[in-house]
Amino acid sequence: MSTIKTVRIYAKEQPAGYRILVDRLWPRGIKKEAANLDEWEKELAPSRDLRIWFKHDPARYPDFRQDYLEELADNPEWPPFVEHLQELLQKGDVLFLYGAKDEEHNQAVVLKEAAKEALAKLP
Repeated sequence: MSTIKTVRIYAKEQPAGYRILVDRLWPRGIKKEAANLDEWEKELAPSRDLRIWFKHDPARYPDFRQDYLEELADNPEWPPFVEHLQELLQKGDVLFLYGAKDEEHNQAVVLKEAAKEALAKLP
C-alpha cells in the first residue's frame, strides 16, 4: 500500500516516490535541478506569520500544530490537494519534503497528519 512519507530535502538518502516540497521558502543551498521535485505546494505551507512565530521551537509545536491545522482548514487549496493526493497514492508513495532540521516538529509532520485524516473521509 502506498504511503505518505516526510523526508528532509537535505537527507543523503532519498526514498523513491512523488516528490512534493511543502515549505513556503526554497531550501537554502538546494539547486532546483538537484531537488528533482514533482511539485512545490508553497500555498499549503504555514503562513509567513505562523512560520516566523514558530521558529522551529519544539516548545511552541503544540500551538503551531493547532494553528497550522486551522490554516489548512481555511485554505481553499486544501480540498483539491487532498483529492490530488488520493490519486497520487494510487500510483505510489508520496514524499512531503521539508528543510527543517527537526524531523519531529515541522510542518510536513502536521501536513501528513492532516492529509491522512482528510483522506480517510474521502469515498
